[in-house]
Amino acid sequence: MACRRPPGVTIPVKGIGATDRVRRPAFGQSQEPWHAKTALSSGVDHRMLLLTLAVAIKSIASGVLVGFTLGIIGGGGSILAVPLLVYFVGYQRHPHTAIGTTAVAVAVNALIAAVPHIRAKTVQFRTGIYFALAGILGAALGSRLGLMVQGGRLLLFFALLMIVISVLMWRKGRQRAPQEQEGSPSRFSFPRVLGTGFGAGAASGFFGIGGGFLIVPGLIFSAGLSTLAAVGTSLLSVFAFGATTAVQYALAGKVDVPVALLFILGGVLGGFLGAASGRRIGSSRLSLIFSAVLVVVALYMILKQI
Repeated sequence: MACRRPPGVTIPVKGIGATDRVRRPAFGQSQEPWHAKTALSSGVDHRMLLLTLAVAIKSIASGVLVGFTLGIIGGGGSILAVPLLVYFVGYQRHPHTAIGTTAVAVAVNALIAAVPHIRAKTVQFRTGIYFALAGILGAALGSRLGLMVQGGRLLLFFALLMIVISVLMWRKGRQRAPQEQEGSPSRFSFPRVLGTGFGAGAASGFFGIGGGFLIVPGLIFSAGLSTLAAVGTSLLSVFAFGATTAVQYALAGKVDVPVALLFILGGVLGGFLGAASGRRIGSSRLSLIFSAVLVVVALYMILKQI
């Protein structure tokens, strides 16, 4: 009778060196090839995607799609980044790496997007810094918790978040004439700014997203900013939260830098295309379409995890 090795052991692999080993998961164990605890202890994830021409093209195409969506409808568009990296680029077995790579792209894109807002003087730096500093603590905590959650469960939670965002997008698209929220400086509350910033940062860090759909209303609620000022000021927090999350995931070996750079390149191109198209296509109609797409993608992700 052939001797059967017990599951969950590390065995040498012929042809790749005596020190290289592959861990075979036990039955019922997560198929994610690199547990967060192992990555945190080693600091390096050796199982990144090989940067083939196909992966490079898919990474750029994914960035173009996300940038195009952001250029048209603004906040919430980057929510597609994680499922695109997981199911299109090829991170099905590396969801944490997909989230960490997305965080890098989110931070860089926010920094680029902030430039025209700074020139237009729609960024309230004092409020933005307070909000961002509180959110950095939340993002650090949220990203640490995200690394501790098994990859499949994290994708399931992410899918549920997508459904929530799709509902918000649908409501936004149903508004015939979105009104500009007037600023009210007297509503500024330092405790509210810190509390709201911490909460938005924690959610952003846990899911590896920009969190603009939370930050903008949070700034209006806690600091009394106008909608225009809240959008511009939110980019400071999006950058800070994304950078904090990216650092945490990078320390855990969960960032694929080449893919992130290609994704950013595609995002810049897509942003210009989206901004140009948005002038000709109604953003309300596109918000409705995008909300429907989010539901379909979220249901697909849920079915994949069941």
